[in-house]
Amino acid sequence: MESIMIVEDNKDMQFLLSNILREEGYKIISVGNGARAIQESKKKEPDLVLLDMKLPGMHGMEVFEELRKINKEILVIMITAFGDVKDAVRAMKLGAYDYITKPFDNDDLILTIKKALKTHSLSMEVEKLKNQLRTDRIIINELGQSPAIVKVLKQIDLIAPTNMSVIIQGKSGTGKEVVANIIHQRSDRKKKPFIAVDCGAIPDTLVESELFGYEKGAFTGANSTKKGKFEEANGGTLLLDEITNLPLEGQAKLLRTLEERKIYHIGGKKPIDIDVRVITTSNLIFAEEIANGNFREDLFHRLNEFEIDLPLLKERKEDIPILAREFLKEANDELGKSIKDFSVDAMKLLLEYSWPGNIRELKHKIRRATLLSESEYITPVDISMRETAGNENSILMSEIAKGTTFDNVIRNVEKELILKAIEKMGGNKSKAANLLNINRKTLYRKMKYLGLPI
Repeated sequence: MESIMIVEDNKDMQFLLSNILREEGYKIISVGNGARAIQESKKKEPDLVLLDMKLPGMHGMEVFEELRKINKEILVIMITAFGDVKDAVRAMKLGAYDYITKPFDNDDLILTIKKALKTHSLSMEVEKLKNQLRTDRIIINELGQSPAIVKVLKQIDLIAPTNMSVIIQGKSGTGKEVVANIIHQRSDRKKKPFIAVDCGAIPDTLVESELFGYEKGAFTGANSTKKGKFEEANGGTLLLDEITNLPLEGQAKLLRTLEERKIYHIGGKKPIDIDVRVITTSNLIFAEEIANGNFREDLFHRLNEFEIDLPLLKERKEDIPILAREFLKEANDELGKSIKDFSVDAMKLLLEYSWPGNIRELKHKIRRATLLSESEYITPVDISMRETAGNENSILMSEIAKGTTFDNVIRNVEKELILKAIEKMGGNKSKAANLLNINRKTLYRKMKYLGLPI
């Protein structure tokens, strides 16, 4: 049932309008002055406002301007005496839908109201479709439209309207955070915050304070109360990116939070209720992390209400031209260039490459090629694949030539790549991790496993 707020100080007119509109099936909110109209509009959000121009205290135009501040899309029909039509016309120029003059014909009033509500409804539907088209375009440009991605999008459409927690599994650079954002944007929580936390970037000692917040004086340096990420995301979605990097102690506290739907600040005694949808990502296999004692099995089952697996870029090469052209457009805008497209040979090169770094690597290479290109088209000369592909192949062939086992080949290749990355970055392990498209904690864990000095 649509609601109409009548803002009219004349009791007889208010009574007459209320009766006419109730008979037509509308829910009525009646107020006698502008201040009440503003107050009720904040609480009840009427579908339409019938606003008299002459009111005690605030003039109708002032009330109209305040209502527009609350909701700039608010639907307003002005009521005015015949001699005050100029003010009503001015209100229309500022966004009012229409005006009626006293005395008015009941049938004309009802017709105007019905037309206003229908027009508004259609315009809102058109805007909704435009937003959906914009979102769909962004999704296609950032993910692609291959059968593998269409399958992922169907899963998103299925899970997004629910409150179920989601695990997004995929190698580095496959678009896990993009998918998490799409789930949020297609959910009922889309008007609330989307907060992303890189679990690999939080030092172990700061996990609790980052996620749950702290009270003033809880520890040295806590000069004021600070909200944690759960509070920042309250009502919305919290993305815990690369959750397998979370230390076991942090995992235990996270599990408790998810089960109780409450958090406690460090140094705080009062529980804080939270309403947060949790999405997690990992580029590691959970079963292996659980078997190795790095991840709690009970937390995995609590988080794994729905799982989405993202394909590698090399498994959906039909998406490469779409993604490459979108990244070229972005790079043109960023770098102030106007490169039109890729040459045939350049696109062939992109399609033949294995893309170990997935979408992220493609984006970086296109950005670099855009910067280097001196013509209207990206050519093979602008796209360098030799450094990455050549090094990998030389190491791999060397190991195979030794006749070693498969596990040792993989182990030695990983060790060589890590050492070369650290050397190239002048010993800076964080930069080496970025070069390898893994996070810092994953690098440290691999170094420990491979027996390399940390």
